[in-house]
Amino acid sequence: MYLRIRHATTYRYAQPVRFGPHRLMLRPRDSFDLRVIDTAITISPQANLRWMHDAYGNPVAMATFAGSSDTLDVVSELVVQRFGSALPRSRVEPDIESSEVSYTPAERAVLQPYLDLAAADPNGALDAWLQEFRARLNGGHLLRALAHEISTGLTYAVRYDEGTQHPLDTLQMAAGSCRDYAWLFIELARRLGFAARFVTGYIHDRSPASGALASVVGLTHAWADVFIPNDGWVEFDPTNDLVADRQLLRVAVARVPEDASPISGSYVGPAGAFIGLSVGVAITPAEGLS
Repeated sequence: MYLRIRHATTYRYAQPVRFGPHRLMLRPRDSFDLRVIDTAITISPQANLRWMHDAYGNPVAMATFAGSSDTLDVVSELVVQRFGSALPRSRVEPDIESSEVSYTPAERAVLQPYLDLAAADPNGALDAWLQEFRARLNGGHLLRALAHEISTGLTYAVRYDEGTQHPLDTLQMAAGSCRDYAWLFIELARRLGFAARFVTGYIHDRSPASGALASVVGLTHAWADVFIPNDGWVEFDPTNDLVADRQLLRVAVARVPEDASPISGSYVGPAGAFIGLSVGVAITPAEGLS
């Protein structure tokens, strides 16, 4: 399936400000399940772009500005080809009876950053939640069940402010955005012994099951990757209760959410100059491609 993605971000200020360097993570990395056909980034005011790969291997464009403005517009346009899931079978390893995840020494050496916990849990509340969750399971796949539990147990809420909630806050409020769902899932999966990482990208609604989507189509999206022995990195979207679904369009991966922000940067101006941010994502079939 060929798709055209337009991701427009606008920052508004009360008066002209000067912009520091901005880090743009808007171009996916080609793989067997997602191929980039065309890409373009348009920025106003004019910026110079320098491309690099970050520590995770994500393509990153560094934008530097010479002028000042009261508006910053960044528009990313992509044409991608999305292939089917790498997991055509209905079962993924391991099931809930597995007491320990078994990675090879070579895998564990590479995966260690994604095994290390990154969210503090001083009173053991996350561990206690997991213990209660596992006591209620009656068969099935552990990670599928975990994603389903988060999907059905929390209330989805769109948040436009930057940052990701601490997993303890998401549990306590029983609500969050897609990135909050994903971060909670990742930290719980790590406590179960799985290597897990944060994924940003988009979700499209070209599936007959799209009516069940909880996340808002037309915004950026976030979910989790979990490394499963014999299956590799498998996508789990606890917001929409999806596993390895072709509706998920990956752009970047990272150990923690702040390393995978689509756009990050700074500006120099008076206090209170920043007025607001708007984001719009449109995903349509790419006509004329086959």
